[in-house]
Amino acid sequence: TVTLFWPPWRFDVSFNFFVFALIGGFVLVYAALRALAVVRELPTQARRWRSQQLERAVVGWVLDALANQLAGRFVRAQGAAQNALDHLRGGSSRDWPRRAQLEALAHLLVAESAHALQNRAKRDEHLQATLTPATAKASPEVVEGALLRAVRWAVEDRDPAAARSRLAELPQGAARRIQALRLRLRVARLGDATAEALETARLLAKHRAFSPEAARSIVHGLALDALRGAHDLA
Repeated sequence: TVTLFWPPWRFDVSFNFFVFALIGGFVLVYAALRALAVVRELPTQARRWRSQQLERAVVGWVLDALANQLAGRFVRAQGAAQNALDHLRGGSSRDWPRRAQLEALAHLLVAESAHALQNRAKRDEHLQATLTPATAKASPEVVEGALLRAVRWAVEDRDPAAARSRLAELPQGAARRIQALRLRLRVARLGDATAEALETARLLAKHRAFSPEAARSIVHGLALDALRGAHDLA
């Protein structure tokens, strides 16, 4: 037996009952502490759940904007990307792991749709929102893609000065890529820089950016243009 003294009382219980009561008391105390911890974590879990649902919604809007952009539905693409941006401005999105990349892509999709809709002011506004130091640090690929898109927009607007300015902002590695060289060739031809265009075309032909027939035709045409411009009045 086990004797418990609580003056002026005395309790005699069996040893087995004492052991079972001790184990049961420990289980009850542990369960109560765990239940209290779960109750305390409920607000945090609710906030985490709401944040996850919002993050999924934002990713869905960005995907919808991209799909509508590819389908030529520029107004819908702009609306979906704008919805993503509106929800990204909330305070609950600050802890998302790829928030900067999502925001930059949404800005870029709005700018792309605005360009298709001939809204140059809105296009330039969202383009500048993409080209931020935070985005360059978190996702440099998005910034490089935005600069390449800006060069293409300037070429379509027939503005070689703006295109050259955006090309100069590209990092050295990105400026040597095939896509950047193709745009550089278009800018050079747009600005009547025949020598630069000829050099760029030769470089593209060397990297097999064109078929052999197309490369010969482009280089031949640019060489003829260069010869036509080589004259001496004296």
